[in-house]
Amino acid sequence: MDIAFSAEEEAFRQEVRDFLAENLSDHLKREALHGFHMQKEDLRAWHKLLHRRGWSAPNWPQEYGGTGWDAVKQYIFEEECMAAGAPMLLPFGINMVGPVIQAFGSDAQKARYLPKIVSGDEFWCQGYSEPGSGSDLASLKTRAVRDGDHYVVNGQKIWTTQAHMADMMFCLVRTDPNVKAQEGISFLLIDMTTPGITVRPIISIDEDHSLNEVFFEDVRVPAANLIGQENKGWTYAKFLLGHERTSIAEVGLSKQRIRRLKEIAKAEACDGGSLLDDDGFRRKIAEVEVTLMGLEMTNLRVLSSLAQGSSPGAEASMLKIRGSEVKQRIAELTCEALGYYVNPYEDLLEGSNAPHPGPDYAEMVASEMLIGRAASIYGGSNEIQRNVIAKMVLGL
Repeated sequence: MDIAFSAEEEAFRQEVRDFLAENLSDHLKREALHGFHMQKEDLRAWHKLLHRRGWSAPNWPQEYGGTGWDAVKQYIFEEECMAAGAPMLLPFGINMVGPVIQAFGSDAQKARYLPKIVSGDEFWCQGYSEPGSGSDLASLKTRAVRDGDHYVVNGQKIWTTQAHMADMMFCLVRTDPNVKAQEGISFLLIDMTTPGITVRPIISIDEDHSLNEVFFEDVRVPAANLIGQENKGWTYAKFLLGHERTSIAEVGLSKQRIRRLKEIAKAEACDGGSLLDDDGFRRKIAEVEVTLMGLEMTNLRVLSSLAQGSSPGAEASMLKIRGSEVKQRIAELTCEALGYYVNPYEDLLEGSNAPHPGPDYAEMVASEMLIGRAASIYGGSNEIQRNVIAKMVLGL
């Protein structure tokens, strides 16, 4: 595969760099360190900046308000945003439910939801996992019973990222309990202000809040909010998960984190020199960097396939596995490089006025490592992804 960029593509790269230099504030860069824990107003502010430039939906066709970029331009844009330290747009609208609505939604649903997703006027969350139904998602029990022009929803979702700030949820519900598990599931769009919805926070291991429990008690959802056909939601869910697992690779973010790791290792003293001079630590960096290079090539192949109209298959599972493992390994090595400066990260949590005793580059590293442990679980655990690859590729 020829990975050399054309003159036009390099010009586009410079255009993105110029935009970021002009519009990405130091405040947003610092907030980007918080990842999913960013405040809603900052996430929306960055989304609006991109939207005004026409860049808030890099992977969408122009007819729906997207950029219409090919796979290479999407890759360049992500790489430059991550290199500059820009926040990541929440994926639930742009990368997940947006493509589902485009592929399977009615004209009325496209007109109602897509403009507000691309503009950032509505934030979304994902109602998939339940207590006892995580990687075995087909065992979900949240029920939706048809009552005239509505579905009445009862049940519970868990680990729901950003439910406390979401305006809408795309939700898997059981509409027929008397058939094979995968065949009795439907895909509903639920307004989070609907009476009967309760959101309770879950404080994660890094002692911050992005996760939630969501309870439904006789929640009435218009039948017009059903995507596609009743009981065919598993098909739409698999389509969505393919896009989610592709985005989970986050090659651009890992490349940025590798650069930060090297800078930290160069700044930290070790045996009269720097940690970056240590052969053993350099080897650890080289090992993860080689893995990241392979991941990047696979990611480019998948993006090229998507640009030609295909949907990600087993490749998405490969990206998910390797992408999550690479992110976790980089975070572990960064903590190793910082040593005891990693420990007092709690001083930096929202509301604390205690000074941080370590260098600036130690900020949020421990928090990032801790919340990153979930990367090999969300989007379908890596064990499940290996099963997917074994079935789809090896025929086992």
